[in-house]
Amino acid sequence: MSHFNASMVGVGLRHPHYEMALDGASSIDFVEVHAENFFAAGGLTCTLLEEIGNRYRLSLHATGLGLGSAVGVDDQHLQRLQHLVDRSDPLLVSDHAALARSHFEQRPVHAGDLLPVEFSVQALAVLVENVDRVQQHLGRRLLVENIAQYIALQPADLSETAFLVSLVEQTQCGLLLDLNNLLVNAHNQGRSDPLQYAKAWLRDIPAQAVGELHLAGSTPVGDADIQVDDHAQPVSQTCWDLYRYALTRFGPVPTLVEWDNQLPSWSVLLQQAEQARAILNESTSGLKESATGEVNGDDL
Repeated sequence: MSHFNASMVGVGLRHPHYEMALDGASSIDFVEVHAENFFAAGGLTCTLLEEIGNRYRLSLHATGLGLGSAVGVDDQHLQRLQHLVDRSDPLLVSDHAALARSHFEQRPVHAGDLLPVEFSVQALAVLVENVDRVQQHLGRRLLVENIAQYIALQPADLSETAFLVSLVEQTQCGLLLDLNNLLVNAHNQGRSDPLQYAKAWLRDIPAQAVGELHLAGSTPVGDADIQVDDHAQPVSQTCWDLYRYALTRFGPVPTLVEWDNQLPSWSVLLQQAEQARAILNESTSGLKESATGEVNGDDL
């Protein structure tokens, strides 16, 4: 694998943008693709991924492992992911702190969605076992993403941050922190100040645990309405503010802009990435100046 640069900025690459991503000029450092879309061992998708990989570093973002599922990770799914990792040499590999798989009438079923896990000791043990198995199989560190949750599950033996930090401690995995998910959850929990809630959440996460940051936007709703993490809008100003704060907490971290619905033009998506790069560069410069004593940063 080529040299890892923590100050990398990328975008989620979705199919309407394939042509522009391959033909147009771009300064982005990496692209994220949904791993399951490229499981085929041959054919057009395999060729396409090779062309994308020749131009950009790749991040494989899986959605189907079901890391929180008590029935475990599906052998075939894991084997296909391994083949994809082996042939694409990705910069990052990630999935979610979510469940997706179970059994119904003695048959395996998949929810087709990212279902929340309870923050219990029992659920943590399941997640630890599954993450450890995936990492042992792939022979590399996995990043686990916090998800948007629309209901609070019981029992809650642990806070979400304590749950995720314990996962990292027990498996040596990394965390993919989706900042927009924190803001969506804060809204849906009726928090009076989502930004302050999210900042406090980040303060509970050790810097060495964080392997990537996701930025996104969601369709605005009224105070009493449920907000959906639809990735259908530009990164909100609140999310940009939270990103600045996250960088003061964790230092430079590979950053990705996600936009999955109501997709903009490729140029607009690149503008979002360049805005992230400007904030990342500004933060990195400030940290360097602070380290040399030229600037005294505020206490966290």
